[in-house]
Amino acid sequence: MTTRTMNGNDLIFFLKTIVLNKDPIEMRQLLKQFHPADIGAVLGAFETQQVCQILALAPAAERAQLFGYIDKAVEAEVVHALDANAVSELFLYMSPDERADLFNLLSEADQAKVLPGLAQAEREDIRRLAAYDEDKVGSVMTSDYALLDEQLTAAEGIARLRKVAPDKETIYQAYIVDTERRLKGTVSLRQLIMAEPSQLISEFMQRDPIFVRADAPREIASQTIAKYDLIALPVINGGDKLVGIVTYDDAMDVASEQADLDFRKTGAVGQVLGNIKDASVKILYQKRVFWLVVLVFGNIFSGAGIAYFEDTIAAYVALVFFLPLLVDSGGNAGSQSATLMVRALATGEIMIKDWASMLGREFMVAGLLGLTMAVAVSLLGVWRGGPEIALVVALTMQLVVIVGSVIGMSLPFILSRFKLDPAAASAPLITSIADAVGVLIYFGMATWLLDLPAVA
Repeated sequence: MTTRTMNGNDLIFFLKTIVLNKDPIEMRQLLKQFHPADIGAVLGAFETQQVCQILALAPAAERAQLFGYIDKAVEAEVVHALDANAVSELFLYMSPDERADLFNLLSEADQAKVLPGLAQAEREDIRRLAAYDEDKVGSVMTSDYALLDEQLTAAEGIARLRKVAPDKETIYQAYIVDTERRLKGTVSLRQLIMAEPSQLISEFMQRDPIFVRADAPREIASQTIAKYDLIALPVINGGDKLVGIVTYDDAMDVASEQADLDFRKTGAVGQVLGNIKDASVKILYQKRVFWLVVLVFGNIFSGAGIAYFEDTIAAYVALVFFLPLLVDSGGNAGSQSATLMVRALATGEIMIKDWASMLGREFMVAGLLGLTMAVAVSLLGVWRGGPEIALVVALTMQLVVIVGSVIGMSLPFILSRFKLDPAAASAPLITSIADAVGVLIYFGMATWLLDLPAVA
């Protein structure tokens, strides 16, 4: 059976057969045919005890690799179900950053089960990496990096890397430090291969390399790696000593998690830990209810605006037909602008100081968008209510698109200015604000142009 002929359901069936037969040979064959990520993706279909049985049938190194692709919530359950020896062996073969992340997910009882079976150096490494806050660079770095002496020749450097390669996460980039472990430079495997065998590393290594501090927000690491196209990024502590590296794959995981979190925030949904398929009704309710309740009260302003202009509406009933169209257009334009600004601020493309220049350009873009939409809606206005209504609708469309766009663009800057998350300028929030403003603009414009008094 090959990876081309076996889908997810077939893989689940095959794993169940392996567990039933307790066949380690078949398990090893399966691991040769499938990437651990493919197997880990279907383990959510099994009970915790069955996952433990599947892992037990895999060789120790492959077991740790496979374990790394299991859902985080399931990982903690599996560790709780394993005995102390099995847990210690699992941690022994896991990469330092992954086992530190897992260690933080465990209960105190399970943490106590892990540490006694590990060597002193490994225990200290876990504690050191696990000590960093989850949102800091230190929480995603690994201590599995290669060090070289600048006085080695290129040939000696390659020989050293060949020797340490099995125990390091990456050898494509090696690091040069002084006796105090302060970072002096980096050297790539390519540079070592291209250099003359007798040439000293000090002659061609890259000095003053790009680095990130361990206590910086972890998004900084992914942004720096993406900006400078790095394979790995060295991490230094407050004393300027090298304490780890962030690899490209871990940085992409951070970027993916951040994008997912920002996406949920734009929908006014809090962070849902784990798989949303497995999230309880209580968790989903808690993550969604706050913003919905807040926005309910926010929409009261729209209702108050409509009530204020009751006489205008009564005199020109045709105005009601265009109300949803106009206020939704302002909200949509604002949501577009907010999405662009949130992403640009998150990636560092723009800074808070760029607000004024971005505002001018947003006015021009929104003006052109509003003009185009005004022309389109004016034709419908003539058909539904005549030239006067068409004029009101067209002018309102122009204004609500401009105002909605400016609000949507500005809110992320305002939130960033006050050290708040710009992603909180969610689409529902922008839409609610734009709706209230749109109602006032629409009926205010109608009252002014149609020469009707507004009644409070």
